[in-house]
Amino acid sequence: MRLYAVVAAGGFRRYATYRIATVAGVFTNTVFGFIMAYTYVALWDERPQLGGYDMSQALTYVWLGQALLMTCAMMGGGFEDELIERIRTGDIAVDLYRPVDLQLWWLAGDLGRAAFHLLGRGIVPMLLGSAAFDLALPASPGIWPAFLVSVALGAVVSFAIRYLVALSAFWLMDGAGAAQIAFLAGMFFSGLLLPLNLFPGLLGEVARALPWSALLQVPADVFLGKHTGWGLVRAYGFQAGWALALLLAGRLLQSAATRRVVVQGG
Repeated sequence: MRLYAVVAAGGFRRYATYRIATVAGVFTNTVFGFIMAYTYVALWDERPQLGGYDMSQALTYVWLGQALLMTCAMMGGGFEDELIERIRTGDIAVDLYRPVDLQLWWLAGDLGRAAFHLLGRGIVPMLLGSAAFDLALPASPGIWPAFLVSVALGAVVSFAIRYLVALSAFWLMDGAGAAQIAFLAGMFFSGLLLPLNLFPGLLGEVARALPWSALLQVPADVFLGKHTGWGLVRAYGFQAGWALALLLAGRLLQSAATRRVVVQGG
């Protein structure tokens, strides 16, 4: 486990190196945060308590979305492009023969990336949003660690989805199409554009049941105090269940890919 901790720390340092990109990202998140916030203000002025949120909670949801956008890679961005390229060029064969677990290696690096983005691109937009709007910040100090646990689970679910997308390149030879589909699904079904509670009928039920809701909708509701007690346990169970299922699917796909490489290499 020490090796993977070092890999995670390396992932953190790797993204911390690009200071100008981080500043540009903070600026972009803040600008889009203000655009979304004023859009929500107009919407909630017409429909107060829409989706079970008051105005303050809705605005908080906006800024949480900007804080977690890169942390949980809702629109992609991270290791998957590099992994797809290694599969395309055949360099992945070297990785598969290394005495490390391929999935855990990439997971550790991606968690380091997520930790950096939470600190580097999440805190400042949230602070600016709270200075400009009346946000519904947690009154209970216990909500903060509960929120961080939910964010960590969301980051693992995000990794597991993108790992499956990247491994599809073994059969598709180019993962760009699968990555684009995942990008659109993540943007829509995570709740980044609108809270999933606003989706009507069957669409809302399906959207909330899909793994992408673990990236933003669930952590945001934990932050807003919507999940407490056994409700919080169920929220964690939902995220952990998807994380385990998707990681297992990734491991199975990885095993199939390994056999494919061995057969072709032989």
